[in-house]
Amino acid sequence: MPVHTDDPFLRACRRQPSSRVPVWFMRQAGRSLPEYRAIRGVGSILDVIRQPDLAAEITLQPVRRYGVDAAILYSDIVVPVEAVGFGVDVVPGVGPVVREPFAGKADLGRLRTLEPEADIPYVLEAVHLVTAELDVPLIGFAGAPFTVASYLIEGGPSRTYARTKALMHADPSTWTALLDVLADMALASLRAQVAAGASAVQLFDSWAGALAPDDYAALVLPASRRIFAGLEDLGVPRIHFGVGTGELLGLMSDAGPDVVGVDWRVPLDVARTRIKPTQAVQGNLDPALCFAPWEVLESATRQVLAQGAGPGHVFNLGHGVMPDTDPGLLERVVEVVHAAPGPVDAPPIGDG
Repeated sequence: MPVHTDDPFLRACRRQPSSRVPVWFMRQAGRSLPEYRAIRGVGSILDVIRQPDLAAEITLQPVRRYGVDAAILYSDIVVPVEAVGFGVDVVPGVGPVVREPFAGKADLGRLRTLEPEADIPYVLEAVHLVTAELDVPLIGFAGAPFTVASYLIEGGPSRTYARTKALMHADPSTWTALLDVLADMALASLRAQVAAGASAVQLFDSWAGALAPDDYAALVLPASRRIFAGLEDLGVPRIHFGVGTGELLGLMSDAGPDVVGVDWRVPLDVARTRIKPTQAVQGNLDPALCFAPWEVLESATRQVLAQGAGPGHVFNLGHGVMPDTDPGLLERVVEVVHAAPGPVDAPPIGDG
């Protein structure tokens, strides 16, 4: 179904007043929902993603249950690199795992240009199926070059990113070439998702918070900036998100998104002072608070609403929904957010 220009989510992304604060949740589709577990089956998430009917149904489930203001496509940030044959799988309970990690310049030959129609047709078909049913926007997404590179180099999830940082500094030319290839892949994937029907996109640089600002600025920001610049002509809202990125918010802002996602460590009113006045904020309820009594969760929800007050706030968690979260509590969070007064008559913030 077509998405109207007065949609609360799209208006908030563009820092325009709307009738209510829009809300959606990162990882809103998945293990926390019993309806997901009923149809998920066993095996890798990549097996599910290759089935457009199933991926579309999983994408739609949280919209039906929660009444959120946007859906996010059920997919994974490693889909493009897996599709070009790099040898990646997503192991349940572990995350992305690489059989032969990226070790140096010779491994650049294992990556190639992504051709979405040929390499990931199942992703684009899922977008078509979802948007045919949705009456809210669909968010397409991709992994930012640093985060995807960290999986390829480390061979899986990491706490230290030691191999990644070592390659960044020991062989910056290979590092730059790797990020350029991954940026091109992310851009091709995102543009194809928009062409298939997505109304907004999010670039996940989930692990960028592991970096010092100087390293991020010199060795990561240029590739992320290329992606956002390459999406500008499409006219869809572009969201940038990372975890533990309080000290990087200004630099992530410089990458060129329309919306900067903020984790729970930085209050939204503080985050606004670190990004451009033309940019919206997204976030940032601590997902762990979904395990607290409702009175605590409700209070925290209202505090986030107060800190994000004004045009340009998309309510979300500060990271993804945890697997054991009670869906009923998220339903109540949505009710609280939707009952809050929308910034209809509020003046724009700053000079944006």
